[in-house]
Amino acid sequence: MTRTSPFGHPFLLGFDEIEQALDRVSKAANDGYPPYNIERLPRTESEPERLRITLAVAGFTRDQLDVMLEESQLVVRGRQIDERERQFLHRGIAARQFQRTFLLADGMEVLGADLANGLLSIDLVRPEPDRIVRKIDIGARG
Repeated sequence: MTRTSPFGHPFLLGFDEIEQALDRVSKAANDGYPPYNIERLPRTESEPERLRITLAVAGFTRDQLDVMLEESQLVVRGRQIDERERQFLHRGIAARQFQRTFLLADGMEVLGADLANGLLSIDLVRPEPDRIVRKIDIGARG
């Protein structure tokens, strides 16, 4: 079965990178760990409108978490070391590694990250774009 692309319309030119990004995101979305929220924070007098990604990373310390910006992707990695010297009678909290990737639009900036009460929060902002209007001169050939 072939998949029809919403970007195959002749009026949509140069959107092939978006189509590839959607394919990557759909393949990476299968793992639900760790759970996360994405919220829009309204503009205030001192700060622009921004997005906040919050991941539930209970049991992870700052040293066990990495937040990286790799080209247009925000990559959050967590790694815990299984402590073999501890003897568990019941183990319901596994030492588990994860990688969660978020694809960012052009111009998105990461403001910072904070870890509190088992929640990793990452704030993002998209600067207001300059409205560009440009007249294209029409030349005469031949």
